[in-house]
Amino acid sequence: MNDTAVSSGNSPHTNIFTILRKEILRGKFEASRKFPSEHQLMRRFRVSRSTVRLALEKLKQDGILETRNGSGTYLTPLAKRVTGLLGLIVPHIAGGEIATPVCSEISKVASEAGYTLLFGNASSEIDDVRAQRFMTLAWDYVSHGVAGVFIEPIERVPNMSSVTMRVISFLEDHHIPVILLDRDIVPPPERSRYDLVTLDNVQIGYRLATHLIQRGAKSICLFGMENSAPTVTLRFQGAREAILDAGFAWRRSNIHYGDPDDISAVQKLFTGRGRPDAFLCANDITAVSLMNTLRRLGKNVPGDILITGVDDVQVAATSTPPLTTVHQPCKEIARAAVAAMLQRLRDPSLPPRQILLDAELIVRASTERRKIKGQTLQKSEIS
Repeated sequence: MNDTAVSSGNSPHTNIFTILRKEILRGKFEASRKFPSEHQLMRRFRVSRSTVRLALEKLKQDGILETRNGSGTYLTPLAKRVTGLLGLIVPHIAGGEIATPVCSEISKVASEAGYTLLFGNASSEIDDVRAQRFMTLAWDYVSHGVAGVFIEPIERVPNMSSVTMRVISFLEDHHIPVILLDRDIVPPPERSRYDLVTLDNVQIGYRLATHLIQRGAKSICLFGMENSAPTVTLRFQGAREAILDAGFAWRRSNIHYGDPDDISAVQKLFTGRGRPDAFLCANDITAVSLMNTLRRLGKNVPGDILITGVDDVQVAATSTPPLTTVHQPCKEIARAAVAAMLQRLRDPSLPPRQILLDAELIVRASTERRKIKGQTLQKSEIS
């Protein structure tokens, strides 16, 4: 339709809202002049006054239009400074089975809301280079006048929180809001003063440990890499709760941080008290590497050892044996992140929010062991 309100199954007022919002963000309307009147918009879109009013009301709710008594409708200060651009900074995109779909979906959902997403990839094998790229991307986004930035904090880098914090502080100095993706920049149980969209990692850890116990595990080792993200700490916290709730003792040896490819270090885990009969790994990559090391040590998975991961990347389904894991809901993460950004742009005074998303347990052969009869737990397992 040539500027009429019919398209793609949406209601007429929603289509008008979308068209006008994109035009506002692209600078079509001068800030100092009155916005087109209801009558002008009725003629342009060939709709009723009530339909136009519904569209204008949505623009007002978004904080980019305001009505001045006796004068008419004008762009707000927010609309005057918004460019229609959003930025995204992640430690790595290329080859990332989680980052890539999340970023793609953020771009799609942002576009539907009238924004263009600028991607930024800080990938590098050298920690200092990765940190510098984070800051360079922030400079680029400020120069482009982005309205807000999504950031996945850098991890497995010494002083990783301070690297991300310098970038966020720089953006704050330019009044650019930030939405954190996946993890916070402070260790649990603390919370930063920034919006965060993440999984309910405590519940994920609890669910995985419960699953292992119900499959017969009595001595679970929580295995992560050095300098792991706060999400791993939360998963291990949930797993510890499940182990204690099931009536098992908790020992310092229940947690191990190290290289899953280090055969000597892994072998030492099977000496002394508390020898593990199951591993709950921080993620799938760690779990698959650990399975390979266990195989070199003559350990059979799942015959001798049960093992789980987190993420549900492709290798989890193709490993030998296929890995029990938790599926990352990439589309849901992206949609929640864009919704949080739009809310923050409308109302910068909102208190910091933590948006926790559920995730599905995917049971595969790496935990195939008969469940112990009569064993009960304090919380229910989802499997």
